Amino acid sequence: MATVAIASRFEPQQPYLVSLNHISLAEIISALSFALDLTEGAMPGHALRSCALGTRLGEALCLPATRMSILYYALLLKDVGCNNNFDHLSEILGNGTHSSGSAGNQEDSNQSGEPRHSMFTALWNAGYRQVHPLRRAANLLHLGFAQRRQSEAIVSLRCDRGARILRKLGLGDDVAESVRGVDEKWDGSGFPGHRARHHIPLESRIISIAQFLDVYAFEHGREAAIRVLCEHSERWFDPKIVRLAVALHRQGTLWRYASHATPEVDTRAAVLDLAPDGMDQLKAGDIDLICEAFSDVVDAKSSFTFRHSLGVTQVADEMARVLGLTRERTRLVHRGALLHDLGKLRVPSSILDKPSALNDDEWRVVREHPNLTREILSRIRPFAELARIAGAHHEKLDGSGYPNGLMAPDLPIEARIITVADIYGAMTEDRPYRPGLTPQQAMHNISREVPQQLDARCFEALQTIVAYA
Repeated sequence: MATVAIASRFEPQQPYLVSLNHISLAEIISALSFALDLTEGAMPGHALRSCALGTRLGEALCLPATRMSILYYALLLKDVGCNNNFDHLSEILGNGTHSSGSAGNQEDSNQSGEPRHSMFTALWNAGYRQVHPLRRAANLLHLGFAQRRQSEAIVSLRCDRGARILRKLGLGDDVAESVRGVDEKWDGSGFPGHRARHHIPLESRIISIAQFLDVYAFEHGREAAIRVLCEHSERWFDPKIVRLAVALHRQGTLWRYASHATPEVDTRAAVLDLAPDGMDQLKAGDIDLICEAFSDVVDAKSSFTFRHSLGVTQVADEMARVLGLTRERTRLVHRGALLHDLGKLRVPSSILDKPSALNDDEWRVVREHPNLTREILSRIRPFAELARIAGAHHEKLDGSGYPNGLMAPDLPIEARIITVADIYGAMTEDRPYRPGLTPQQAMHNISREVPQQLDARCFEALQTIVAYA
């Protein structure tokens, strides 16, 4: 089966682990798509289940191999432009839905799937009913238009961000356009281009149905999901694909490995079995591009972390060079630095952007992120060592770090380099509660933790870099 080709921007190089000779694009992308499902309010495994559903629909439509490849990667990466997946899932169910912690909790959606506009209800109950009817109608109309313009702007921004990241991954314009069209609706009422019917890419129409089915079935069950899908046929969804989904549902094949009761590991295995052929030997440079693209996703969570991962990586790379690490070990540092904060996708933006001190509960959430980074990267078998190193970036030599209180014997030089580079980056960057320190101020503060908590050789390497900056 043909596949989407990654455009390599590097000369062929030897990977840092022999096992990387057999790593596949699908294995990396499916694992990192799990990271997208960690964002606040999202449903774990949503991308994988959507991929299982959408791929089954594509096969039933007899799409050619090239189109199936586009569909497969677009399904896994459809939320790559979302900083907060709850916002996206709410839009799937209709503007105005809200959640109390679960993406599938539609407390403001009625039995037919139509949203109840809770904001208007709240205004009415607060005394808005006493306003003159003409003034009230004009104001509500203005508010509705303003809401729509804001939603359109948010979706457009997300589409542009997602397309940029997908192109950085080397997946090309077809995958990017498929993801860009996911929020379009069959009747032309969607975003960002108000495209209608067959002007919407076929892959986008399939993805829209697959993600809707997964989200709605989570809360209301499969039968309700199929019923509401049919109710919105020819309005939101392509009626031909709706009829096909209904037929597969009645045959009992639609939900295979896409049930919320199916263990995530089984769903992922099934999705990997569906992967397009031909990408089982990625070049080292291609893997680096994927790591860099996902570091962009993490850094976009907050304006205060913009380009944080890339900045840490640049410092860590230089430290590895000064310390004389081999090419293989330097590449390990490079990838670990790019991906060290993957687990922060779980941390709510309200915590990342909080302008005051965090409380105990908020700190508990923050302190979980290194373990989540390790869990995500461990899903990629050849990344086992990378997972341990990236997941240790808040550990200290004396055991005072987190999340596992590791000590010096458990912390290889690569992990120590990333730790020092991360601390330096965090200190010199602006944060919501303080401006960034100067390099000299940061170095003074870091020196207080050497050598008990931070590696002296790494600190000396950092001093060399800062002195020549």
